[in-house]
Amino acid sequence: MTGMDKTARRVLALAEPLVEALATGEGCELVDMTYHREPQGWVLRVYIDRPAGGVTIADCQGISRQIGDVLEGKDVLPNAYNLEVSSPGLNRPLKKSADFERFAGQRVRIKTRVAVEGRRNFLGQLTGCADGLVCLDVDGVSMQVPFDSISKAHIEYDFSSKK
Repeated sequence: MTGMDKTARRVLALAEPLVEALATGEGCELVDMTYHREPQGWVLRVYIDRPAGGVTIADCQGISRQIGDVLEGKDVLPNAYNLEVSSPGLNRPLKKSADFERFAGQRVRIKTRVAVEGRRNFLGQLTGCADGLVCLDVDGVSMQVPFDSISKAHIEYDFSSKK
């Protein structure tokens, strides 16, 4: 996860092992985390997922308690904050190169920091990720986007194709 300050990286280092430890054999993962000020105050949002079947409310509650206890004990965050733990939802963000491999076949939306083949926005079917390149099919055209140039990517759930 890029673009994190020192505090957010320290929180991530504490939270990620807790999320993985809670996954008793089913591979729970910390998908994304944000820490920023909103009108009601500071908010720490932690998004978790489980490849087989997704996460439950009980997963979110358990991880929330554990992360909250560790953060309070370590006094990591300088401000009072609200902690929110949830699933990443249908339009799950793709952050790691492994995400692009795992979700091959899914429709994705990708934004890049710099233009790639004359564009910065891509919507297409993800075909994989190899050698630092994210491969996708955009309207029948095979494209490769350098992983390091991606600023934001997520699954683009298509409600119209589901009956």
